Amino acid sequence: MADNLKAQPPAGAARPEAEGLRDRLDFERRVAAQILGAARISIVLASASPRRRDLLGTILPTFDVIPADILEVPRPRETARRFASRAAREKAAHVAADHRARSVLGADTVVTVDGDILGKPRDRTDAVRMLESLSGRTHRVITAIALTTFSGDTDELAVESEVRFRSLSADELGAYVDTGEPFDKAGAYAVQGGGGRFVKAVVGSYSNVIGLPLVEVARLLAGRCEPGRIDG
Repeated sequence: MADNLKAQPPAGAARPEAEGLRDRLDFERRVAAQILGAARISIVLASASPRRRDLLGTILPTFDVIPADILEVPRPRETARRFASRAAREKAAHVAADHRARSVLGADTVVTVDGDILGKPRDRTDAVRMLESLSGRTHRVITAIALTTFSGDTDELAVESEVRFRSLSADELGAYVDTGEPFDKAGAYAVQGGGGRFVKAVVGSYSNVIGLPLVEVARLLAGRCEPGRIDG
């Protein structure tokens, strides 16, 4: 039962990546799948992120992907959580405007440290700067979700995880940036890729750090299911 799984998270909620994060992702997938059960759910994912597409595909057998063409820039004095929530809401609304008979899921992930929002690096120098700011410290990863249904209603939530990096040497930091992996990632790293070796601990949802909190998304979708389906 999903309740049993939720009550017994895998041991070592903050274990190093090599020891526990893969197990935690599998755990989150299983919980999300049990929440959804046999419900037939058809949605549109308003995201160009291959990571979100892959994560959603682990709990939903079918869905459509229509990227939302919006400008993702924080407003002056906008907090990380408010920025992520607005971006997720705008993505869902943008796609839903042309697909009014469908339910649309928008999402946005931001990395924040010292109140600064770390988006995708502009260039190598920017990537190095971001990773230096994370080295040896704990930062927050926030993913906001917005589900706009075919009835016109929008449900929203935001999930926050903490990620602790070990101290990085200039050589390993530079070598990682030279792989090219950081350049389409918020915060200039991929926790599920080469950037995972920098992680000492993750507190909270691991799938959230990758880009889509599976358990929370499943609960959101399940809460909107009419007897057996949510679609257009």
